[in-house]
Amino acid sequence: MYSYRLRPIELRDNATIAAVIRSVLVEHNVPKVGTAYADPQLDYMQQTYAIARACYFVVELDGEVVGGAGIQQLENEAETICELQKMYFLPLARGKGIGSALMQSCLEFAQAQGFTHCYIETMPYMLAAQKLYTNAGFAYIDAPMGNTGHTSCPVWMLKKL
Repeated sequence: MYSYRLRPIELRDNATIAAVIRSVLVEHNVPKVGTAYADPQLDYMQQTYAIARACYFVVELDGEVVGGAGIQQLENEAETICELQKMYFLPLARGKGIGSALMQSCLEFAQAQGFTHCYIETMPYMLAAQKLYTNAGFAYIDAPMGNTGHTSCPVWMLKKL
């Protein structure tokens, strides 16, 4: 049996979560340019989300950080639109319902902050992630929103909160 815990990111988690995210992106052959891999804030996640109406949660599995996800206002969009950001898990954390629980925590946080819609971008071959998002009520949209800088992510989804 495994035991997991969701909690807000702490300064001590920065290097670990950056390594987790980069590992998953490499595993899925995601381009290093135009994706989260190249985000300058990847090495400073705690500081990036230490602002109003933002939060990043990490997942600990048996005491080790194995994934995470965050909510933040979508840059260059209305104040009511947030983005589910940097949701990645190491293989050992997948298929256990942790992703659904983490996403639910993020969406509840978003609603509590007054957001009415949540946006997400992903890659076309990340089918397990897309299934997770559609099961949570996200729908595909025809064009990107905001200014994420992720020009290599061609799948866009939106959910009304």
